[in-house]
Amino acid sequence: MTAETFDPNAGGVTLTDAAVSHIRKQLAGKPDAHGIRLVVKKSGCSGYMYETEWVTEESDSDEIYRVDDVAVYVDRSVLPLVSGTEIDFIREGLNYMFHFRNPNATAECGCGESFTVA
Repeated sequence: MTAETFDPNAGGVTLTDAAVSHIRKQLAGKPDAHGIRLVVKKSGCSGYMYETEWVTEESDSDEIYRVDDVAVYVDRSVLPLVSGTEIDFIREGLNYMFHFRNPNATAECGCGESFTVA
């Protein structure tokens, strides 16, 4: 099984410093994890929904974007939906969460959980 590694500055998916720091801290407690996977599922009130999960095994369909020592895995089938996306880690009130800045999204639902692509 092989996966290709790509430069995040050439498109694809990037992380802010806050996201890198958060993921790095979480990975320190997960010795089996290699990074995070950005998943897009058909769901939500706008059509698509982001999810993240820990990667313990690479897939042949993965593209891997590295930001410093943190890897983001994205299945090639969803790249048209997320190419150019920046993942941030933000505080909103008492909650901390990933925030996705996706230039392909033409609309987002009011809660920010799902998005639409033209």
